[in-house]
Amino acid sequence: MSSPEARPDPAFALLEIYDAALPQVYGYLLARCGSRVQAEELTSETFLAAVQSARTSGGPVSPAWLIGIARHKLVDHWRRREREERGLRLIHDEPPVEDPWDVEIDAMQARQVLESLGAHHRCALTLRYLDGLPVPEVAHLLGRTVHATEALLVRARTAFRRAWTGGCDD
Repeated sequence: MSSPEARPDPAFALLEIYDAALPQVYGYLLARCGSRVQAEELTSETFLAAVQSARTSGGPVSPAWLIGIARHKLVDHWRRREREERGLRLIHDEPPVEDPWDVEIDAMQARQVLESLGAHHRCALTLRYLDGLPVPEVAHLLGRTVHATEALLVRARTAFRRAWTGGCDD
């Protein structure tokens, strides 16, 4: 009877792409959360989750796969933050309104406005408009129905517009 061969840890595939993938994952997260500290923490969580996933699934490892994991870590972060914020205040949902507001906006001010919004609004707007995901995929990532996600996006755009205009709705 022959002895079984030692198989390499599937997570070693991450080492081969780590140097190239790290700046991509960190850059993706930094652009969306705006905080270096938070982006570093989420990047760390992403690579830890990737090691675990590589060991259990053994599937192909790539920078795009890591960005997908980073997206899930970012959504999880926003969910945690929203739960914390919800515990500190009552959430007042406004009725949906028509949103004809469609102008080009300055990216720096937009990032500041996004950061001022609640985590649930920031998450929905980021996934839909920065990541360009369709509403059904945003709904899936947020664990909501498509209808509830559409309503959330309407409220998020309204909150964004109010923050953008300083509370003046013209």
